[in-house]
Amino acid sequence: MEISDQGIFEGYEPPASTDGSYKGIQKQMAATQQHLDKKFQKAIADAKSRLRAGKVKVGLVVAKDSIQLQASLPLKSGDIDRNGTGYKQYKISLGIPASLDGVKTAEEEAQELGKLMARKQFEWTDKYLGKLAKVKDDISTVGDTLKDFEIKYFQSHKLTQKSKHTFSYYLDYLKRYVGLDTPLNQESIDCVIANLQNEHAKQNAVKTLKVLRNTLTITTFNLENIKIKKPQTQIRDIPSDEDVVLYYQSFYNYSRSRNPSIKKSCLDSWKMWQWVYGMLATYGLRPRELFVTPNIDWWLSSENIDNTWKVHPDTKTGYREALPLHPDWVELFDLKNPEFLELLKNQTDNKVSFSDINTIRVNCSSWFRRVNIPFTPYDLRHAWAIRAHIMGVPIKAAADNLGHSVEIHTEVYQKWFSLENRKKVIKLAVNRSDDVEALREENARLRAEIEFYKLTLARRQVSELIGQ
Repeated sequence: MEISDQGIFEGYEPPASTDGSYKGIQKQMAATQQHLDKKFQKAIADAKSRLRAGKVKVGLVVAKDSIQLQASLPLKSGDIDRNGTGYKQYKISLGIPASLDGVKTAEEEAQELGKLMARKQFEWTDKYLGKLAKVKDDISTVGDTLKDFEIKYFQSHKLTQKSKHTFSYYLDYLKRYVGLDTPLNQESIDCVIANLQNEHAKQNAVKTLKVLRNTLTITTFNLENIKIKKPQTQIRDIPSDEDVVLYYQSFYNYSRSRNPSIKKSCLDSWKMWQWVYGMLATYGLRPRELFVTPNIDWWLSSENIDNTWKVHPDTKTGYREALPLHPDWVELFDLKNPEFLELLKNQTDNKVSFSDINTIRVNCSSWFRRVNIPFTPYDLRHAWAIRAHIMGVPIKAAADNLGHSVEIHTEVYQKWFSLENRKKVIKLAVNRSDDVEALREENARLRAEIEFYKLTLARRQVSELIGQ
C-alpha cells in the first residue's frame, strides 16, 4: 500500500515516553495532535492568503470539524432580499473535513466558486445547496477500507518504525478478529464482537475498530454499547535466578544433540540465540531492542565501562541506555564474545523494516521452544523487574532501565510477584530488621562499656591524687 506524504512531520519527533500505558499513549497522541493543529492553522492561513492575493472573493471558515466556503452570492430561491442588492453572505458546506488534505480541497473549491462568480455564471446547483450527499446502496467491508485506512492513519501519525509497528497490529487484529469480508454496519459488527469468546481478542478487536472508525470518520456503526469483561491475568512462569543460569546451557546442549547433517552455515546459529538469552536475562530488554540497529561498536568499546546497552531510538519507547542488574552475568554469559556479536551483525545487517525485525523476534521465541526452555523471552524481562524489587532497587530506577513508566512497573510487572518471591522479600526484610536490632543492641553495649571505662579511669585518677 502507498503511504501518504509525510512532509507534515518533517522535523517532528513524537515523545518517546509512551510505554503502552494509557497515560503514555495519551501523552504521545496529545503531542502529535498539537503538532497537526499547528500545521493545519498555518495551512489554512496560507490558503486564505493565496485566495486574497488572487483576488478570489471566497473565504474559508473552519466550523467544528469542517471547512466551509464563505461568499456574497445571489439570493437562494425563497430568501428575502433585505438589502435590495439581490445578494447575501452565505456559508456553503461541501463536507470538506478540517484536515490538511481538506485545506487543499477547500482552496480548490474556493477557486472554482470564485471563477463562477467572476464570470457571472454561479447558480444554486444541488452541489452548493448541499443535496449531493450520496447514500450508498452497498456497505463497505473491512477489506475495502484498508488502503484508505493506512493513508489516513499516517496523515495523523509520523511514519516511524514505532508507528508502523502499531499499525501492523491493527491490520492483524482486523484480519484475525473482525474479518476482511465483514460489512461495516451495526448488525455485522455486533455479531462479530459477540462471537469472539476470548476477552483479549474482543478487547483488541474493539480497540482497532475504534481507531478505524475515527480515522475514516465512519458513521455506519458505533461501539459505545459493547461491554467487555476485564481479561483474566495470564499465568506466567517467571524463572528464578537459579533457573536463568541453569537454562542458559540449553542452547549448548541442543547443539550437541541435533542432527549432524545440518547445513554448515547453520551449525553455530545457536550461539547467537544463547547470547540473546543472556542479554535478555541480564538487562531485562524487549527482544526487539537487541535487533533494531544494534550498536555493537559501543557495546565492545573500551569506553563502555558500565557495560550499558544502547537501545535504538526506533524502538517502542525510544532511546535509552540499559544497565545490568547482575554485572557479573556479563562475564558469566560471555556477552562480549566477538564471535556471538558477529553472528548478531550478520542476522541484523540491513534489516530495518518492521517485518524484518518481527521475523527475527518470532525466530527468537521459536528458539526458546526448540531448546526446551520452559519460559518465554519476555518472562526474562518480568524476572528482571521482580529481581530488581527483591534487591531493593528504587521503582523509578528499575522502570527507567526497562524503558517503561512507574505505572506499568507497579501495575503490570509486579502482578507476577509469586508467593515464593513474597516469602523471599519478607524474609529479607525480617533479616534486615533483625540485623538492625542487633546493631542497636551492640551499640548500646559498646556505649555502656565506654561509660564504664571512663568511670573506672576517673576513679583511678582520683585515687592517685588522694594517694599523693
